[in-house]
Amino acid sequence: MILDRYLLRQFFPIFFVVISMFSFLFILIDLFANLIRYLNNEVPILTILQISFYFLPKSLSYALPISLLFAAAYTLGDLYAKNELTCIFSTGIPFWRFSASLLITGLIVSVLSFYFDDLVVIPTLKTKNELMRRALNQHVAENDSDIVVIAKNGRLKYSVDYFDNERKIINGVQIIESDENGRFISRIRSPSAEWKETHWEFRNAIIYKFEGELLKDSPLPETTEYDEHPDTFRRSSVVYQELPARQAKLLVDDLRNAGLPFFGAQADYFHRYSFSATSFIVMILSVSMGGRFKKNILLMSLFTSLAVAVVFYITEMLSMTMAGLNYIHPFIGAWFPVILFIVIGVLLLKSAKT
Repeated sequence: MILDRYLLRQFFPIFFVVISMFSFLFILIDLFANLIRYLNNEVPILTILQISFYFLPKSLSYALPISLLFAAAYTLGDLYAKNELTCIFSTGIPFWRFSASLLITGLIVSVLSFYFDDLVVIPTLKTKNELMRRALNQHVAENDSDIVVIAKNGRLKYSVDYFDNERKIINGVQIIESDENGRFISRIRSPSAEWKETHWEFRNAIIYKFEGELLKDSPLPETTEYDEHPDTFRRSSVVYQELPARQAKLLVDDLRNAGLPFFGAQADYFHRYSFSATSFIVMILSVSMGGRFKKNILLMSLFTSLAVAVVFYITEMLSMTMAGLNYIHPFIGAWFPVILFIVIGVLLLKSAKT
């Protein structure tokens, strides 16, 4: 439709300018927040620029929703101030139909933003954090102690005193095997085990089994049955915000099966999907507010965009905090702000000028 193309031609130049501006602003905020530490550690300027470069995708992700909100609100407000919306309304075209192309754009961007975050933002953010830790001489321990892992649908229970991630060795190993009904089958004790690409190789392992009513011990024969991946044993050093969605889901399942706190990780996993819907939310809100300002459009659009963004992110922060503390279900914590603001946007859209 001619009007759809016209509206998008007005929208995208503003959007690209705004997202560039906000992305640059987020990079500057991150830079100045760490500038003193960079200077104290005499970090080379090239390293600082490299860290900022890897932060660019994350800054784009931060800037995307508020840029969509501002660009759509300003575009519609500008059309209203020039009386172009009045001409369009006089033809009998409803406001929601005229702005449908913006809503569809928001929906498409929401879907694409999920894959952008999962495939680009998370890997580059992880690289940025690693570069920053090395530049600031910060050491992150990748060893765990006192670990319990439940595997094979609960049939195997690993108890490990210490895991050396660098050498892929677990020390002080005990493995209890049970059947599907939870009845004891065997118990393995070993001073250590080393990961051999596909399985654990035990050292001086002893296996205990019942023979009749007596519990007998014998050396454990060579086996490839015990193949729980080493990453399973390094939970405390895993930052689930740096994991792609598929690996984050595996981590949540692993924490749940091991009986460890998993609410924060599960809330973050659901938030991966709910946050991608933010672009669609801000489009609804911006469309519903776009024709309400006829004077000071630039100032009012910017102020309204920032105000709505602040309210949304505060609501989301409170909801996610409650989900992480298990006051509410993680799914509700992640999706409640999204549903709430979609409802608010639809109600505002119904009352928009037409």
